[in-house]
Amino acid sequence: MRTLSVPMLLRASSNLFSGRQTASIIRSSIHRQSVCGGSRRIRLFSGNGDWNRELSKPQDFDVTAPIIREARILSLTDPHDTANDPVNDAAKDPSLLPEGASLLAIGTCLEEFDMDTLKPQEPNVIFVSHPLAREPLAQLLQELPSIEWIHARSAGIDFVASPTLASSTEVIMSNAKGTFSSTLAEYTLMACSYFAKDLPRLLKQKADCNWTKYPVLEVRGATLGIIGYGDIGHAIARLASAYGMKVLALKRHVRDNDKNDPYCDAIYSSSDTDSLHRIFAESDYVVCATPLTAETERMIGREQFDQAKEGSVFINVGRGLVVDEDALVDALKAGKLKGAGLDVFAMEPLPTSSELWRLDNVLLSPHNMDMTETFMTEASTFFVEENLPRFLRGIPLLNVVNKAAGY
Repeated sequence: MRTLSVPMLLRASSNLFSGRQTASIIRSSIHRQSVCGGSRRIRLFSGNGDWNRELSKPQDFDVTAPIIREARILSLTDPHDTANDPVNDAAKDPSLLPEGASLLAIGTCLEEFDMDTLKPQEPNVIFVSHPLAREPLAQLLQELPSIEWIHARSAGIDFVASPTLASSTEVIMSNAKGTFSSTLAEYTLMACSYFAKDLPRLLKQKADCNWTKYPVLEVRGATLGIIGYGDIGHAIARLASAYGMKVLALKRHVRDNDKNDPYCDAIYSSSDTDSLHRIFAESDYVVCATPLTAETERMIGREQFDQAKEGSVFINVGRGLVVDEDALVDALKAGKLKGAGLDVFAMEPLPTSSELWRLDNVLLSPHNMDMTETFMTEASTFFVEENLPRFLRGIPLLNVVNKAAGY
């Protein structure tokens, strides 16, 4: 049996729907007979907005609205991951969850869930954060037709992408985007400064007790190109604008009100094939903040790096598989790029055989630039305090994901 890669799974998922069908699915509500007990599902609406930890008002909904349904939750998580405690601690203290919500079981694979016990209880919510959750989530969806809503603790959903998930048209999915954006924006601007001020030289001179002055570059006035203008991209643009940078952005759909964006000097549509080339050609720093989908897989490669501005810097805080790493290495070794700041990679952990480890002009981090002391826990808390109360009251959810598109 052939093993499918994440992009292949996303592509298979995307092919299940036409664009019009997908839009219809996302807008539609869920309303069908439950298999067990004949009870009716209460209508579940798709979301009415996105969450951002810096900009959103906490519990911005009618908290006095009556609870009209139960939330019977399965936690597809690692029980030893303390970031899941806002959810999983309810196994010991049910009062930690909102009224009307209950945690039925915690597990990392199908075998850890007792289906004979669970099926009569009609679980209708899955909270997922386990990195190997793709297969067990698909299995749970097949075994439990009562599932109405899946919430991912992450921003990206490529780790659970499958044809089964994409075809579950009556299941709404949400994620935790908006929780991790600020720290990734800080990393991006730090990477810009790292190369502008030549920190490797500074550190070497300190180690050598070498007092030699050298000229540095300003970040102010430089051009930053952002590939993927979602919540992370917006957070990057806000900081870059505050630094006095010129900001260009590339997004899937450009809308009329984008011309009023306070942080971007220009926003281009990815449907224009020249736009990506333009971002690379005009930018002193290019940051990739796109999710991994069938369309974005290896979208950045040799052609883009060949057209990059001489001496520019490439930064990736999105997904490693979006970039052709061999082409990136060649551009770095040839001096076409001054450097690269990389927090994500095609294969993680990054193999010791990768040349990226040995290149002096690479700032490398182990996919941890969103791992602050609190953000992962905050992502779980967002589920408990923001979306779960909305679900219980039949209020539209935040951060609803287009499962077919992959984000």
